Amino acid sequence: MQAAAQHPVPDRRGDNFYASDDQLQALLPLYLPADLLRHMTPHFARLGELAGGRIDELAGLADRNPPTLQMRSRSGLDEQRVLKHPAYVEMERLALSEFGLGAMSHRTETLGWRGPMPAIVKYVLTFLFVQSEFGLCCPVSMTDSLTRTLRKFGDPQLVQRYLPRLTSLDFDELAQGAMFMTEQGAGSDIAATATWARHDDNGDWRLYGDKWFCSNPDADLAMVLARPEGAPDGLKGVSLFLLPRRLEDGSANHYRIIRLKDKLGTRSMASGEIRLEGAVAYLVGEPGRGFVQMADMVNNSRLSNGVRAAGLMRRAVAEAEFVARERRAFGRALQDMPLMRRQLDKLRVPAEQARTMVFQTAQALARSDAGEPDAYALLRILTPLIKFRACRDARKVTGDAMEVRGGCGYIEEWSDPRLLRDAHLGSIWEGTSNIVALDVMRAVKRENSLPVLKAHNQALLDRAGLAPAYAQALRQALEGACALAEAAARDGGDVLARQAASALYHCTSAIAMSWEASSTGSADRLRWAQLALRHRVLPRDPLSPDELPASWR
Repeated sequence: MQAAAQHPVPDRRGDNFYASDDQLQALLPLYLPADLLRHMTPHFARLGELAGGRIDELAGLADRNPPTLQMRSRSGLDEQRVLKHPAYVEMERLALSEFGLGAMSHRTETLGWRGPMPAIVKYVLTFLFVQSEFGLCCPVSMTDSLTRTLRKFGDPQLVQRYLPRLTSLDFDELAQGAMFMTEQGAGSDIAATATWARHDDNGDWRLYGDKWFCSNPDADLAMVLARPEGAPDGLKGVSLFLLPRRLEDGSANHYRIIRLKDKLGTRSMASGEIRLEGAVAYLVGEPGRGFVQMADMVNNSRLSNGVRAAGLMRRAVAEAEFVARERRAFGRALQDMPLMRRQLDKLRVPAEQARTMVFQTAQALARSDAGEPDAYALLRILTPLIKFRACRDARKVTGDAMEVRGGCGYIEEWSDPRLLRDAHLGSIWEGTSNIVALDVMRAVKRENSLPVLKAHNQALLDRAGLAPAYAQALRQALEGACALAEAAARDGGDVLARQAASALYHCTSAIAMSWEASSTGSADRLRWAQLALRHRVLPRDPLSPDELPASWR
């Protein structure tokens, strides 16, 4: 009997996610100072190696062994604990302690770099980490965002009390953060918040009520929205509070985790329901300004959601590319077959759009924090744009990439199912797609962000040195997208919000990718930018051969 031909399933395990990412390495010099890039390159490479090996193994273990809730100690004491698998705890140590992802934006020294660390560094590291572990990156993001909001709005004494643990890299001492907003009757309608607060006899604030969906429910600190007694209905009656897990004497605060959620994805990380039973909390910022202040934390989390969606898409695309390169069928490598080449490009385009928007938005964040004119208005529109479109794209890209691996892609031993399950989170948490698209329109109306975004794109176009016909096509598309956004921002135009947000995202990413391609000399990146414009913006005849215009070259 003749032996079966050797035909192993291609396995990318052990790949260095940084070293094998040529596009990332080419783009970083455009967005990071040369001295900082030299310093960070070994750290990027180390995390890339861990993400392709050890973290990926830990993530699989944690996904298959989700956390459980212990209600009482073995001796019968009411001591609630979220029991985490050791694999998850090890990933916490790597993310929060070794790489300092939750604290680096608030420290003066991280990873040996003295001075403030630009947000782009944090997002590059997150982009690498999340390619293997998505769930933990939610608590990491909330810790970072809570610290930012506390520093921005908190009373100096409150900041002084809690900042040291929030910025510590000592794994036994550092504090994790969370935000408890969602209620059964409120959801995205924050004005319907029913949790209430009152002063006790000592003048301390006490919180009462139920929070329906709380990720990282055993976090050391959480930001909570509640309505003080006597406050008016609606948003103006909602205030922001800082809720510690333990009181100053070390005892547990007065709230309980009722149960943990059984989720589609992010199984490694606990999410639960919280019942506040007179929990001690501290007012953050001005009374009645809770929604505005919490919005700052939510917007930071929305940007993180976009980063994580970009990372998921990068992993999915890299896996598909590897399979297509290594797998042979009908006498050829899959990547040499015309239909497969087309399918891979359809995966790459949204993944690369998201990567570019990560860099563009992180750069706007840095400029906004530095107080540059118009930078906040730019950040204010880029953030919901990436949250809206990149998170939706990730759902399709991870699913279509699974198909490239074939039947094995449907098996839980591989990364594909986990990526697909986790990808559905981004377009739901921190605002569903409708809510975030409407937030794009709020940025247009309230922050006057549209002319700032338009000027930003025009400046990139002016520096890109593109073929005249292609540059003109980009300019015309941008004009059309801005006109659509103006219509969507008018009274009665809400029905156009999603269409307008997509148009602005696709035009902005195509223009920025074209500038990146010109600056790096990447023909591939220019082609992906052109495909984004051709397939995701411009009208085309579905019955005609599908080619890029010759005049764009």
